[in-house]
Amino acid sequence: MVIAERTYFKTARTGSGFSRTEEEGADYKLVRRGWCLGSEDFRKELLAAVVERVGASHYGSERQESGEQKAERTVMEEMKRLGWEKGDLQRRRKGDKGKVGMARWLRKETTMSLKWIAQRLQMGSWTYVSNLLREKAPN
Repeated sequence: MVIAERTYFKTARTGSGFSRTEEEGADYKLVRRGWCLGSEDFRKELLAAVVERVGASHYGSERQESGEQKAERTVMEEMKRLGWEKGDLQRRRKGDKGKVGMARWLRKETTMSLKWIAQRLQMGSWTYVSNLLREKAPN
């Protein structure tokens, strides 16, 4: 009985005219290349929804992108709270207390690497950021 079912399944699957070679066409190129089919706004909306619900079923690229979205949003919110503009990250010292506070929060609450944090907050090398974060946090 089991062998008959396997044979039937194999015949039904291959006999339907569907084959993997059909997936090699240009129609499937975009779908295979990325995980999202739609506009950039739609992609950002999906990432925002995924940020809070990343689970074991999500792949690494999805986790990384959603984590990066969360980190970017956090940086922008914190800059707004501090009254900073985009150029302020470049103008302020690498060890600025505001930057260190943001870096500390990003490291604790996101999956972003020290290299990413150092680059995004313009704090110099990742090792310098690591040393700053190891120092005792002010109360």
